[in-house]
Amino acid sequence: MEIQIAVAKATKYGSQESGDTLEVVERPNGGLSVVLCDGQASGRQAKVVSSLVVHKVISLLAEGVRDGAAARAASDFLYTERNGQAAVYLSILSADLQTHTLVLTHNNPTPIYVAHQDQVECISGVDQPIGVARNIRPAITEIPLEAGTTVVMHTDGISKAGSQYGRTLDICTVLEAMLEEQDPEAQVLADTLLSQAIRLDHGRPNDDMSVVVLRVVRRESDQVRRLVVRLPLATAADYLSATESVLLSQDEDEGE
Repeated sequence: MEIQIAVAKATKYGSQESGDTLEVVERPNGGLSVVLCDGQASGRQAKVVSSLVVHKVISLLAEGVRDGAAARAASDFLYTERNGQAAVYLSILSADLQTHTLVLTHNNPTPIYVAHQDQVECISGVDQPIGVARNIRPAITEIPLEAGTTVVMHTDGISKAGSQYGRTLDICTVLEAMLEEQDPEAQVLADTLLSQAIRLDHGRPNDDMSVVVLRVVRRESDQVRRLVVRLPLATAADYLSATESVLLSQDEDEGE
């Protein structure tokens, strides 16, 4: 078997920095964990807070702390560090080779989608963000690590895409269709979900968007571990063009 993890992210239109932070860390007893933190609002301040939480969680996971305990500790840490004035949504997706399970841990109102073959289940999270009080507990779900399993985790920029135009992204339908008709790579699924969300926002994401897809596939392996990262680099001209577009949009709104 092979575990595939893919990520696709987009920044809120007109913002130069995403408030979503994501990291992947190897588990000391075997496996991988993906930590995704959605900072409230967007921009620099949201990024600072979400990065603070993610770095705390991955340091605990790397030391062998269990996912739920790491989430609770990160919440208490943020509450103490920011006096309860900062709140973020936190999700952790782990492939634990010691227990041979997938562990889903999240303080996040956006659901996590789990598909086995082409049957999709929606797993609810906890509405309360971390950092606003002590002893906040996450929702934790553990499922077998089996070939044919696909997990989709995302921030609310995806689920809210198109809402200002009276439309929403039906993730279940997209997953069912793609998994029924083909055997897509994890990156293809992540890219498809992100591109459809951006399209629903008419090409101008109304919020930071992040999608994580984990797939467990049955295939021959050469036992080589691989990690591929693609980071688009904007030029000064790109930033200037984006700024001019935002100003033009604001002028049009004021004119109305």
